[in-house]
Amino acid sequence: MFSYATPYKNQRYTELKRDCVKDKTLFQDPEFPATNASLFYRKPPPGVVEWKRPKEISNEPHLFVEGISSHDLNQGLVGNCWFVAACSCLALKPHLWKKVIPDWEEQEWDSKSPDSYGGIFHFQFWVFGEWVDVVVDDRLPTINGELIYCHSKLNNEFWSALLEKAYAKLSGCYESLEGGNTGDAVVDFSGAVAEAVNLEAEAFWKDQKRQEQFFEDLLKVWDRGGIISSSIAASPTEIEMKLANGLVKGHAYAVTAVKKVRLGHGLMAYFKNETIPLIRMRNPWGKTEWNGAWSDSSEEWSKVGETERVALGITVDDDGEFWMSFSDWCKNFTDTDICRLINTALISIHKTWNEVVHFGSWTKHAEPLLNRCGGCANHKQTFLQNPQYLFDVTKDVDEVLISLQQRDMKIHRQIGQGENLTVGFCVLKVELNRKYRMHDILTQQTVETSLYINARTVFKRCSLPRGRYVIIPSTFRPQTLGEFMLRVFTDVDSGCRELTDDKPRIKCWSAFLGYPQMVTHVYIHAAEGLEKQDNAGADPYVIIYCEGKSVRSTIHPDTLEPEFATRAIFYRKKPRKPITIEVWNSNAVKDQFMGQVTLAAMVKDSTDPQRLKLRKRGQRMAEEMPGTISLRVVTSTQLTAM
Repeated sequence: MFSYATPYKNQRYTELKRDCVKDKTLFQDPEFPATNASLFYRKPPPGVVEWKRPKEISNEPHLFVEGISSHDLNQGLVGNCWFVAACSCLALKPHLWKKVIPDWEEQEWDSKSPDSYGGIFHFQFWVFGEWVDVVVDDRLPTINGELIYCHSKLNNEFWSALLEKAYAKLSGCYESLEGGNTGDAVVDFSGAVAEAVNLEAEAFWKDQKRQEQFFEDLLKVWDRGGIISSSIAASPTEIEMKLANGLVKGHAYAVTAVKKVRLGHGLMAYFKNETIPLIRMRNPWGKTEWNGAWSDSSEEWSKVGETERVALGITVDDDGEFWMSFSDWCKNFTDTDICRLINTALISIHKTWNEVVHFGSWTKHAEPLLNRCGGCANHKQTFLQNPQYLFDVTKDVDEVLISLQQRDMKIHRQIGQGENLTVGFCVLKVELNRKYRMHDILTQQTVETSLYINARTVFKRCSLPRGRYVIIPSTFRPQTLGEFMLRVFTDVDSGCRELTDDKPRIKCWSAFLGYPQMVTHVYIHAAEGLEKQDNAGADPYVIIYCEGKSVRSTIHPDTLEPEFATRAIFYRKKPRKPITIEVWNSNAVKDQFMGQVTLAAMVKDSTDPQRLKLRKRGQRMAEEMPGTISLRVVTSTQLTAM
């Protein structure tokens, strides 16, 4: 996953550094020069900016001083607390920061070999599905000799300032980092899957059971290397406004621990085994902390034994890091970004996922059938013009993670076009044998719909029963153009693929064998009151036959009143040839036939849904049917792509 990174702007770190060392010069980056254009596009910094190299700021510069820590970072002048919070999270994950800061030992200043220094560094970011290697020189913006943007507490440690410069280069300039989402930066550091949760809307603090389940979910994410951040929503006039409880509105915080803390003292603490869910936060300012329950010097810590407090590293310094009860966290913060590091390894002791990635775009075309920008489901006439992705759930029930990410737009802020599109997606359950694009929304069942928001990533986690499904990603409004990346995670291979054909293709032998003239959707809704056979229960399923093709439903164990909800679609060469539906009882030794219904030319050409109650009386049946099948034939129309 991290083995290769594409050089950004085709700048190759190894070659550039070798040339600088050979020529005894310090690198000057032509792609991100030390000029105002790299600083801002609208609002200049408050003072005269001088670009200085670390040697001009400190006599003994280092990339790291005594390692890397979440306490290293301070925000600076630009409003990018979201990025600094993500850096704090990154510092806690050695397996991640060593990949974001590659060759970190080689990039460190070497006082014994000063001639090997070329004034050049490189960092790697996960950009829209691929790792990108970004080169920067070491000239950093200062005012009065002090770094003005992200910097470490120690004036001779420069990893955070150089990392921020590389990210600013990727975004166009430093001012483009003004305002953003911590989850997006974490994804750029890791390739994780981000889920945004509205804590205010969910109101977990009001429901103890849901709160406990949410904590267990977060604890699992944290224990598996995930990254979490949170913030408090604010109006434009409330940005970075300090509340009476010490928290700051419109400000991103990094979660630096999720833990069940043991209460009690000595051996009694272990025998009682009483715990409380706590969460530790860090303010990117490096100061200003929560002053409520479980804050640094609150009386609640008297409930915790000394050994446990030492293990937790409790301090009373105003260093920006503090603990809160999970209930208070749910109550006081309004939003959280949960970034999961999805394990796709072939062999692992932990749960692994099957991942499928598709890149697509919402595009216009003169021919409506070829449009791929139909807007959300509110626009029924054009919605199915969007890209469509089919996948199968082959287990009885499977958890499916779906992430829709649009291309980052920050680099376009300088020309006033840096805002995210409002995007989302829906999941439809479709016919078990569908192979072509959908053209009639009335025939389908929507089972999941994401929010439509102007976020870079929209995520949905859902449990789906066995069947075939189609994901339709879209912008909110039709005719809106953009690019997207769709990631689908399932427990087993889902065969996720894009549907590109509108109908069966004409082949060279179609003239001899015939070409489909009509498309028919069959929806078997239920079978009721099936009769027992051989004094045994029933495990019924149905098979639908049409022109030599068949579709089989799942088995419904131990029931005489199954609800099949089975869908099939047939492209028919001989519209008057019957469709046959058979009911079978699954048996470990031999399946038992339970009955059959034959439909011959049952519906005239019509796009209006029709419900047919097919009973013994008045229907042609190959054998008597012990029960009732309720069928819905949704359409039987001439084969035209709508």
